[in-house]
Amino acid sequence: MTYAIVYDSRTGNTEQLAHAVAEALPEEGRLAFGRVGEVDASAAARADRLYAGFWTNRGDCADEMAEVLAGFGGGEVFLFGTAGFGADETYFAGVAARVAVHVPESAQVVGTFMCQGRMPRSVRDRYERTAEQNPAQAARMGQLIENFDEAADHPNADDLARLRDKVRSVPLS
Repeated sequence: MTYAIVYDSRTGNTEQLAHAVAEALPEEGRLAFGRVGEVDASAAARADRLYAGFWTNRGDCADEMAEVLAGFGGGEVFLFGTAGFGADETYFAGVAARVAVHVPESAQVVGTFMCQGRMPRSVRDRYERTAEQNPAQAARMGQLIENFDEAADHPNADDLARLRDKVRSVPLS
């Protein structure tokens, strides 16, 4: 079975996941590995399975990854991604479900994996400014700052190990 790994990464989080996916799979059968927009799109489209990595953009993947997914038909798709907000499986499942909508009906999603990912410092700075400028929002901003601080350590070694295990649990046939 052939496969391709295509990922979209803004801060390096999803790129880390993509390398963990590659480590979990044999080199034999790999048609493509790389960042969306840079990888050989025709090779990825020919693969029997697409491993598609994304960063969470407003609860979904970014447009470039949505286009890659929409153009992949007839094979299997394994979705993996990072989200700065929440370490909650329900939230992660919702993001994965929204991303899966981009996969054509002729393809089958065979697995998903999500974990938290660190965010740029500018996000925390914005939360702090909002709390200072709008005291009514201070409690909510405090929660968001807590989440930001928690996300700073992700993806971590445990996240990467869980991803490799999940990839191996859906063997290439």
